[in-house]
Amino acid sequence: MNRKLPRIFQPSMRLYFIFLIAFAIATFFAGKYNWILSGIEALVLVFLVIHLRVTSKKQTAKLLDYLESMSDGLDTTVRDTPLPVVIYNTETGEIVWSNEKFIEISGLREAFFELRIVDVVPEYTGDWLLDGKNECPDTVSVGDKEYRVYGNVVRSEREYVATTYWVDVTDYVQISEDHAASRPVFAMILLDNYDELLRGMSEKEKSAILSNIDDKISAWAGQTSGYLCKYDRDRYFFLFEEHEYNSFAEDKFSLLDSAHMDVGANGLHATLSIGIGKDGATPGENYRFANLSIEMALSRGGDQAVVRNKYGFEYFGGHALQIETRTTVKSRTMASAFWELLGDASNVFIISHKFADYDSIGAAAGVCCIARARNKPVHVVVDKEKNLARNLIEMLSGTPEYRDVFITDQKAILEADSKSLLVVVDTNRPEIIESETMLLSCSRVAVIDHHQRASEYIENAAFSFHDPYASSTSELVTEMMQYLVDNTSILREETNALLTGIVLDTKGFSINAGSSTFDAAAFLRRIGADMTIVKKLLQTDFATATARYALMCVASIYKDGIAIASSDETQHKISIPQAADELLGIEGVHTSFVAAKIGEEVIVSGRSIGSVNVQLILETLGGGGSHSTAGLQVRGADVEHVIDDLKKAIDEYLALDKKPQKDKK
Repeated sequence: MNRKLPRIFQPSMRLYFIFLIAFAIATFFAGKYNWILSGIEALVLVFLVIHLRVTSKKQTAKLLDYLESMSDGLDTTVRDTPLPVVIYNTETGEIVWSNEKFIEISGLREAFFELRIVDVVPEYTGDWLLDGKNECPDTVSVGDKEYRVYGNVVRSEREYVATTYWVDVTDYVQISEDHAASRPVFAMILLDNYDELLRGMSEKEKSAILSNIDDKISAWAGQTSGYLCKYDRDRYFFLFEEHEYNSFAEDKFSLLDSAHMDVGANGLHATLSIGIGKDGATPGENYRFANLSIEMALSRGGDQAVVRNKYGFEYFGGHALQIETRTTVKSRTMASAFWELLGDASNVFIISHKFADYDSIGAAAGVCCIARARNKPVHVVVDKEKNLARNLIEMLSGTPEYRDVFITDQKAILEADSKSLLVVVDTNRPEIIESETMLLSCSRVAVIDHHQRASEYIENAAFSFHDPYASSTSELVTEMMQYLVDNTSILREETNALLTGIVLDTKGFSINAGSSTFDAAAFLRRIGADMTIVKKLLQTDFATATARYALMCVASIYKDGIAIASSDETQHKISIPQAADELLGIEGVHTSFVAAKIGEEVIVSGRSIGSVNVQLILETLGGGGSHSTAGLQVRGADVEHVIDDLKKAIDEYLALDKKPQKDKK
């Protein structure tokens, strides 16, 4: 009924006949002798209906004759085919002709008089025919059946008509859906903080904790008919079917929250990482996807589920605070591997993200020191005009060792050869690197970074020292230097550069500073780093400071403890993150976001000193970073629109963050 009502009142012959009948009835009751006039009108109506029927049959016959002239035997094919066939006008969608088979599958018993194809089959669209295709890309539902539609378009006099053939593929679709639903999904489950959680426990206590975790995982996996196997002390393998995946995704992999809330010891909570591999062409590919997912989960800080399918990565969880897990053994191993990699290089190029900051330049200075100790020519690729560490670059360039070290990407591309090593510091995302051309030009790449890994990251690197638990890239490079370079070979300017990078990213050791951070800072201080020089390097000019406080003045509390500030006026790039840092100094504020315009882009800086993961919030908008420090760049948008999107992202994050988090001590 809902489909017929709008059709009745569309301009058509049927509508005109309805009005004529209404007028005839009105005439009959209007006066004493008007029944004669109404009778004449009724006769005229009968004549028009008969005439329309005859004319319609003639037009249909003429159309079939035309189709027959276009292709010998088409008339017989159309009439006698066992398939449902319908011919309709491509412009109006009105059905010109259909065989009995199509009438049967449509469920209608009335003739298709001025009906459109969408009135009979609402889900059907003929756009594919207008695109020159002969097969509908999707199946079409008619009742409880599924049909694959084939057809073509021909010209008849002044209009174009489509001839379509409908093939019942219901059984095929059902078999295909059953097959897809039964495809295997591979999952790897890892207890992230195994060593930290069980440190100092007796064997009985360890057994109780691990048994509790086993029970949690078994109960979670027991919702399915899958296969769960523990193959290492802290690793599990879980195999289940595709149709069971949705229930896990809908409850956001509740195992993460269950383990974190109910299992703990020594002041720590158990955190799990889950890597899912699905949609692969083979079981082997699904297994590879699962391994990639677990690596991605760990590189993003753990306590989350990562799903790798044929389209890319999906993320769930990741709200827990990160706990430092790096050891001196790992740092020594990575340092040794990097030293060996340098030995095979003809020369070394160091590159970072666009608008290089103190951490990236400091880390680059540390890598320069290591390369110099290995007797390798080294250059830092940087835009000397567009960066946030100009005074640090000037300080380093004033030494003989750095006189010609800082070069442009064009010069670096000309000097690079097949044995050149490109060292990427302070980023793992190819789209924000200083020069993507340089990245593509070098076949041997090393990555040193502390940011959480994004969906798009530098793959197939010959060396990757990636640790999201580190405070800064300068900290990671400092740790490697301790094992590779003699203290007397490190320039005082290099120690100041590295310490400046650490101080900047930890906001003066107040954010994300672990024991390794203080060890690295202490090492740099022992060999000559001067905090006074660091403080001077981090100073800003009066205009930038004024702009920073102007941004703070327009800040407001959006949610409990979350401050947001924005400005439509163009700002200096460094004043935006500085304002975000300063907002955290206000009592009651644990998370801050500052957005402002810089040229054609809107820049957003996010900071956190509590449980809120600003990286997860800004990642949904296309940004990235780490738990406590993240950023976003949006080109061609206005600040108000970006703030609206940011607020929605915050609301979604808070809605998902159901479990209480404890601040890092």
